[in-house]
Amino acid sequence: MFLSEMSGNIIDLCPVGALTSKPYAFVARPWENRRTESIDVHDAVGSNIVVTHRTGEVLRILPRENEQVNEEWISDKVRFACDGLKRQRLVTPMMKVNGKLQNVEWEDALVSVSRALQDLSKDKCAVIAGKMADAESLMAMKDLLNKLGSDLLATEQNFHAEGAGIDLRSSYLLNNKIKSLEDSDVVLLIGTNPRFEAPLVNTRLRKGYLHAELTIGLIGPKVDLTYKYEHLGQSTDTITQLKNGTHPFSETLKNAKKPIVILGADQLSRKDGAKILAETQELAKIIGEKANTPPEWKVLNVLHTNASQVGALDLGYGSTIEEVKKAEPRCLFLLGADDANIEKVDFGKSYIVYIGSHGDRGAAMADVVLCGAAYTEKNASFANTEGRAQQTNAAITPPGMARPDWKIIRALSEISGNCLPYDTLAEVRSRIEEVAPHLVRYGDVEPANYIKEAVELAKETGGSFLPDPLEVRHKTLDQFFMTDAVARASPTMAKCVQAALKQRQSQV
Repeated sequence: MFLSEMSGNIIDLCPVGALTSKPYAFVARPWENRRTESIDVHDAVGSNIVVTHRTGEVLRILPRENEQVNEEWISDKVRFACDGLKRQRLVTPMMKVNGKLQNVEWEDALVSVSRALQDLSKDKCAVIAGKMADAESLMAMKDLLNKLGSDLLATEQNFHAEGAGIDLRSSYLLNNKIKSLEDSDVVLLIGTNPRFEAPLVNTRLRKGYLHAELTIGLIGPKVDLTYKYEHLGQSTDTITQLKNGTHPFSETLKNAKKPIVILGADQLSRKDGAKILAETQELAKIIGEKANTPPEWKVLNVLHTNASQVGALDLGYGSTIEEVKKAEPRCLFLLGADDANIEKVDFGKSYIVYIGSHGDRGAAMADVVLCGAAYTEKNASFANTEGRAQQTNAAITPPGMARPDWKIIRALSEISGNCLPYDTLAEVRSRIEEVAPHLVRYGDVEPANYIKEAVELAKETGGSFLPDPLEVRHKTLDQFFMTDAVARASPTMAKCVQAALKQRQSQV
């Protein structure tokens, strides 16, 4: 085994096919397969892929060329985790009876949930959206909750941001295009490990380092990025020092012609996330003014890790999990939320409804489980970390009684007496267009404006930094292979984790 997050690309590079994919070897002949163009949702890059399938089963994932996003590469998790799509799947609705989940019919499950939605007072229904939730299901869930008199719309990745918050997109987008990263001459990474959070972004930075002498500085824990960088420390105070020009790296930033600051989205989930964002915005403004960058060059960039996060923020998912807990909702929807770091006891007597494709952490704590479709089984919209709208295409049909998430929410709304005004995918997307029109302009990047205004609003942010140093969620290769429900269900990813751990132990 070749221990790397990008090793599978060697299969595509081999001119004679001597280097082959071990999981796919001897599985099928190319002319027997069907190919469906789609996008990946394991991270927020939105890599373009081809889903190879036969007889209702995904056999392999291949890269699809897109110079603007992933060029012709994909990460190993994108390529090899597809065998997790057919394991631990939810194939029938379930209800908890005597403390155990039991299979039921759709009608029984939907009626049970609709009873929990009756006579709800204001803000007594909430939703936590998972990292693979598509824009259609996010829109349907938002409309349903609004009909129920609630606006408690949260995502797994909390966004503690005062000032501009989520009202101005420049505060949470990778404002420069992914392709532009390799044109920079100085990059400052703050609280992010792009190698494991967004491998295709890291390859752009590595290309710039190898071919254009790109200078890279990192604030955060020391990690292996596969290229040399200057470690500036792990303290949040370093951001302020760079802003004030008192740090040795300030001179490098001052002399940059096309500087870029990349802030890890996980830092915005800290309790001092608003302060970190505000300081980073001011730092980016100062750097940009000194470099006299052209108007189209954006210094501030936020690197997301979740495929659904930008779309959710665009649609108004602005609550935090803490706010949801405080509201003590009578009914809580988990929209594929398996990594929200919550427990059943956190919500007291809340009636928990899980809508998702895999029997993972979210389904384990639910009172009712409604089986949804995976990303290879539905036509769905996503916005990547740069705000580029793209769509997945259904390669196969959902297993068993599973259905696309937005259809489940639409059926529930009718049974509960809060009928949503759309019946088809086109009508749902028409509704999305009313709220966030850029989410259905596929392939395009809607640039974020009002960056100066966002900086001014950020100055109103109070508070101070926490003493805690900046941390990143994924520091090692084994953590990279187990980031979501599909990857955790994948036997290939489990073998990769074992190999990575074995290598680390041998090095120790």
